[in-house]
Amino acid sequence: MNHTKLKHGSPAPLYHQVKDILIARISEGIWKPGDLIPTETELMKEFDVSRTTIRQAITVLVQEGLLEKQQGKGTTIKSLKLTGSLGRLTGFAEEIMERGFVPKSKLIKAEFRDDLFVQKKKLQIPDDEEILCIRRIRFANDEPIALEKTSWPKHIGEVLMKHDLDSAKFYQILEDNNIFLKRAGETISAVNATPYEADLLGVSPGTALLEMNRLSYGVEDKPIEFTQTKFRSDLYQYNVDLHR
Repeated sequence: MNHTKLKHGSPAPLYHQVKDILIARISEGIWKPGDLIPTETELMKEFDVSRTTIRQAITVLVQEGLLEKQQGKGTTIKSLKLTGSLGRLTGFAEEIMERGFVPKSKLIKAEFRDDLFVQKKKLQIPDDEEILCIRRIRFANDEPIALEKTSWPKHIGEVLMKHDLDSAKFYQILEDNNIFLKRAGETISAVNATPYEADLLGVSPGTALLEMNRLSYGVEDKPIEFTQTKFRSDLYQYNVDLHR
């Protein structure tokens, strides 16, 4: 068995180092959903640490939803199920990476159009002006999880079109060009996948999807982004913290 060295003098506790290494193996696809991870004894030998350290790392990953303990079987990689948090203004890639998964995109189409009147009304763009519409499939660990359609005023669209839209992180590009988001409003609803959408997402026509519409505003409180995202409901859910 290979031995993996930990940094014993590091400020990060040993269990945290083990946890990070296990997360990397999941995000890199070395371990896939449903796979059994090595036993506690095998991990103890690999990392040269105590059973307590291994159990701490595994417990945290179970709590974070990456691992699942199955009676009489062992600990397995949990099937992909992402939880989005309402109240935070983050992009898809940032959100996916925070949860230990690898984000990817596939561009369907990007074009300037003057006939998207619903989107132009949201963005407060005159009817005779063009906006940029970008359609992409969003992936987590190579699994298609969402269809995304973003609409942008022409001056921002011209900035985005200079980049590889398959891999582009839109919010990062905006910030690099001194365009900053101030706030956003979101609405969430349930819809059914059309045959075209189902084919792109690898699900059956009529499958329930979560549709999220986001209108984002810049520092001058003018709308600069309108995004419509349809998530697979078997792979994505929202979490809201309520207080009284």
